[in-house]
Amino acid sequence: MKLYVTTAEGTYDIIFRKGGISDIASLWGAGEKTLVVTDSGVPMQYAEAVAKSCKNAEIFTFPQGEGRKQISTLSDIWRKMVQMELTRSDRVIAVGGGVVGDMAGLAAATYMRGIAFYNVPTTVLSQVDSSVGGKTAVDFEGYKNMIGAFYPPKGVLIDTDTLCTLPARQVSAGLAEALKMAATHDADLFEAFEKGEQDMETLLQRAVDIKRGVVERDEKEYGERKALNFGHTLAHALESKLSFDALYHGECVALGMLPMCAPAVRARLRNVYKKWGLPTEFPMNAEDLLEACRHDKKCSGEHITVIYVAQVGQYEMKDISFTEFCDMIREAVTE
Repeated sequence: MKLYVTTAEGTYDIIFRKGGISDIASLWGAGEKTLVVTDSGVPMQYAEAVAKSCKNAEIFTFPQGEGRKQISTLSDIWRKMVQMELTRSDRVIAVGGGVVGDMAGLAAATYMRGIAFYNVPTTVLSQVDSSVGGKTAVDFEGYKNMIGAFYPPKGVLIDTDTLCTLPARQVSAGLAEALKMAATHDADLFEAFEKGEQDMETLLQRAVDIKRGVVERDEKEYGERKALNFGHTLAHALESKLSFDALYHGECVALGMLPMCAPAVRARLRNVYKKWGLPTEFPMNAEDLLEACRHDKKCSGEHITVIYVAQVGQYEMKDISFTEFCDMIREAVTE
């Protein structure tokens, strides 16, 4: 299956192909020089399979974890690109999860003012969300994704065979992002999650198609694309409070969605979470959670814009006071 994403810079493909990771050359050519970027948490056979399919490739591996999503890691990638003497006719291929895609994408965006970037996401989270849309960034001064650029890839390969090495918890955490898109845009897909009737690949394809449409209509996040931040305001505060390790990003997003919807939607979400192995209860009390929010620059002002779901498949952007935001969190936490 192939989807097409049209951006201001042109059109790129999102290819769904089992086993495609071993046949990059047939999809994107053997290339001139290729830097394959991965991290230590990704099975090395994936990066090696991509490199083997390229004419002249080297692999750069950095330590896994959100804590490595820093300018220092970006500098290490730039240094490797200089050592390889990459030019603007060469390319970077990311092989891994969202952190790898962000780091490789931003390195490609900034090296020589931009060289070709391709993405081979190997986690559910990155396949369904971060690999589509061209967002690249590093964390800075304690804030997530503070320094970055919109830089669409030249192509994306989603090979669901790579998911077989993921722990079940990571699979579930990634599905939270697909569920987010269903809750805001597609009631039928949400019902598919509730019934558990569709296979993983079909669920991912449907969720990716939603994001593809949103990105095409609002590439730079001036309007509709902000809906894909459903659950993220509270999720980022949770991640900060928990030092990015107690819960996965998708698990924080799942919890972050609960206060930002009507009680009936919240009940349906919790039922889906139980079915798919996502957390249904918050890891801290309401006041500790609110303290984390007060220290988050995006939600500590007098007013905050949130994505609110009153009915599954639809959303609204609400400008609310911080006091109202706190009340919504207290209600969800204490239910």
